[in-house]
Amino acid sequence: MNAIETAQAKFAELIAAELTRIAAMKQNNAVKDFTHLERIKIGILPGDGIGPGIMQQALRVLKLLAKDEIAAGKLELRHIDGMTIDERARRQQSLPDDVLAQIKECDVILKGPITTPRPGDPWPNMVSANSLLRRALDLFAAVRPVSIPQKNVDWTFFRENIEGEYLWGNKGIQVTDDLAVDFKVQTQPGSERIARQAFEFARKNGKTNVTVVTKSNIIKLVDGNFLKTVRKVGEEYPEIDVQERLVDVMCARLADEGFNKGLEVFVLPNLYGDIVTDIAAELQGGLGTAASANIGDRYAMFEAIHGSAPGLMQAGLGDYADPCSLIRAVGMLLAHIGYGDKNQLLGRALYHCTVSEKKLKVTTRPEDASAAQFTDYLLETLSSLR
Repeated sequence: MNAIETAQAKFAELIAAELTRIAAMKQNNAVKDFTHLERIKIGILPGDGIGPGIMQQALRVLKLLAKDEIAAGKLELRHIDGMTIDERARRQQSLPDDVLAQIKECDVILKGPITTPRPGDPWPNMVSANSLLRRALDLFAAVRPVSIPQKNVDWTFFRENIEGEYLWGNKGIQVTDDLAVDFKVQTQPGSERIARQAFEFARKNGKTNVTVVTKSNIIKLVDGNFLKTVRKVGEEYPEIDVQERLVDVMCARLADEGFNKGLEVFVLPNLYGDIVTDIAAELQGGLGTAASANIGDRYAMFEAIHGSAPGLMQAGLGDYADPCSLIRAVGMLLAHIGYGDKNQLLGRALYHCTVSEKKLKVTTRPEDASAAQFTDYLLETLSSLR
């Protein structure tokens, strides 16, 4: 079999597997209703690098906000081990089977940043555990809010979380030494369900527009189909205006108040969503300030959008990492399981501590506040606002 035939055979296997996944998506649409659960199990994955440190602070906030619910057994915290990079490398599994089994016993997950090895790192070049978790739990919607009140910015991004360039990210074909091919994948069910999440959010929260971000002028099929699907779903929501932006212009002009005026909800394919939301988080105050919800029909996972910050750890500054990202994820988790009032309280306290009063600031430098000191300040503020 020559190089072309080998590549064709591998591509055929990928297509067959994808058609099977599409069939499963069309059949499985039962959504978990948390209001009928006697006990909600929250899995805790501390992560790598700065993860355990900021998780410790995030859990302090969770335990204060949900003190009564935890005491009454309505919420159960389950600490899950085995996901450190050293342990995963030792076992040669990005997502160990027994760890995934424990995760699936939970209803929602609070996750610290998990290291994905890069070339030159001291670990094997393993597949991203973050991507594997999203696929294993079918967490198809990454929801990332960004708020800059002083600039009248209140954005919510809906990033398709499984498909695009990431679906087959480790399944490209090295045809010859001179030719490598990776893939970008779009499915109709995948595009439709992320679009519907965005429009439902807009309707329920009184938003007036949804902006779809693609590069459909160049990527005719995949991005073109995504755009057409969002527009088709939008026809069911006549009160919501559908706008379009090209991703390169979006990245270049997101901070332009004339360009972004009035925009509220965004829906994006996977890779574009990853990039644009990082830019938006920087405008808000940095990656350390932003959180992400990963939503599926059955499971949900809440996390910071930044990585494990090995540079901070190597410099001995891990205790000075900003915990706000994971603390905001706590609020999003509580809202998802039916405690929106607790999330609103946390939002008010964070605004007080980081904008309106700001007695302490976290800059990752030892002359400023540590993660623990900032959390002390936040907890005091929460107690005073309750």
